[in-house]
Amino acid sequence: MSVNGISFFSLASQRLTWLSESQRVVSENVANADTPGFRARTTSDFSEMVSGTRYAGLATTDPQHIRGTGASGPVRTFEDPEAWGTTLDGNSVVLEQQAIRASELSGGYQLAATLYRKGHEFLRLSVSGNQ
Repeated sequence: MSVNGISFFSLASQRLTWLSESQRVVSENVANADTPGFRARTTSDFSEMVSGTRYAGLATTDPQHIRGTGASGPVRTFEDPEAWGTTLDGNSVVLEQQAIRASELSGGYQLAATLYRKGHEFLRLSVSGNQ
């Protein structure tokens, strides 16, 4: 029996994937905090990922077009419409906002990992009958 076949574990795994991608975007924002013209980015909501929406990156409208190598998958990244401000050089990354976002993601990751672990413990208990 595959543990991934159980919807609880599948959902927890998807949540961990989304949190990981969101954390990657936050770290890219922080790394580019001093880059002139860089616009802060964010990720699509987890609900979009759960609904099965996939983003294929750049569209090819002609057979001679070369497919892009950009990110594709269930998590879409885009310019953050809720960025707190923009500096004179056009950069919209605010480190305080990114720190808050990273903290929220860390808490979400800890919760999802704990639920995943507790699910395994519950499954083991139900199979073995021992405490």
